[in-house]
Amino acid sequence: HSAAYALLAYQTAYFKAHFPAAFMAANLSAVLDETDKVKELVEDSQAIGLKLLAPDINAGNYRFEPVDAKTIRYGLGAIKGTGRSAVEHIIEVRARGGPFADLFDFCARVDKQFVNRRAAEALVRAGAFDALDSDRARMAASVGRALEAAERAAAHAGQVSLFGGAGEETRPVVDYIACKPWTERERLANEKLALGFYFSGHLFTEYAIEARKLAPTRLADLRGAQNGRAEVVRLAGIIVSARTQNSRRGRMGVIVLDDGTAQLELTVFAELYDRKRALLREDTLVFVLGRARYDEFRERLTVNADDVLDLAEARARAAARLRIEVEGLPDMARFRNVLVPFRVSNGNGSNGCRVIVHYCNGAGSADLLLSEDWRVRADESLIDELKQQPTVRAADFRYG
Repeated sequence: HSAAYALLAYQTAYFKAHFPAAFMAANLSAVLDETDKVKELVEDSQAIGLKLLAPDINAGNYRFEPVDAKTIRYGLGAIKGTGRSAVEHIIEVRARGGPFADLFDFCARVDKQFVNRRAAEALVRAGAFDALDSDRARMAASVGRALEAAERAAAHAGQVSLFGGAGEETRPVVDYIACKPWTERERLANEKLALGFYFSGHLFTEYAIEARKLAPTRLADLRGAQNGRAEVVRLAGIIVSARTQNSRRGRMGVIVLDDGTAQLELTVFAELYDRKRALLREDTLVFVLGRARYDEFRERLTVNADDVLDLAEARARAAARLRIEVEGLPDMARFRNVLVPFRVSNGNGSNGCRVIVHYCNGAGSADLLLSEDWRVRADESLIDELKQQPTVRAADFRYG
């Protein structure tokens, strides 16, 4: 028994070392329907220097396939919401009629019995149409229109025109639905719906520069104190999983944090867990104040959270200031209406940020510090609303 396992281990190690792309593509194809295993193997492939190409409606096949010794093409069959029959039909249509030109061409050529709206939207979310149009928001919004246009074209096919011959094109000209492009966060969230994980980026990247000012230690650099002592740490990351379990101290939370450099499991004990339950959700950015130590007996790092904060709380504790750059005279009533919903009450002033307005015109510039009564919550949506004001040139949170 042991000899057989040893031989198998030797053979697989040989394949992984000498034919890494083919070996990993085969392993990925074997677990197409198991998202967690696909994610692990994708990370393993990247760790050994392989490049995974994004899903591509004009190049991908059902399975993961090696392109060369160091490159793997993502299998369309691993996209949630498609299915084997849909993907094989798409490949057949593509082989028969050539590459798809755009979303409308795709919807016109595939059979709706195989490829329904859910499947088309999943392909868009996964980035399979990016080579044709990188605006996933516009593509997702237009799937319904493209399918309707395809149905109308099919209904008109073969009809005889009153003033012309049979088979004349009567299909109306259609275009994409105009809409606001997805933010990086929205794009990745939709990608996760289709693939089960973030493939083309990381949610933490959007906050990394500011988060490092509030919590400088990367998870990959955390070592923890030894000899039973605990080191006080400040950490930041995205929650990738959250679960509860019972302990002698009551019900506690166990969360896995990821900052793009490493993943780390943290323990959140009963009282804190009850207070912060609403915050401890997947895909949420959190800041953790806690104690870390290296457990020599279990040979692993353990971290206990003393407090868990969202971005607004972390900014307020770090005495952040909201700096708004204004060029020209703003509409004061409109400006005030933007700030009012985010204004904190006098009793909670310590939880808010002071506001600095940097005003400039043709003659000069000055910093105007608003009074304590105008402290505001350090909310990202406030920044978004301020940037939409015509006279606001920039808005961000500053420290120190």
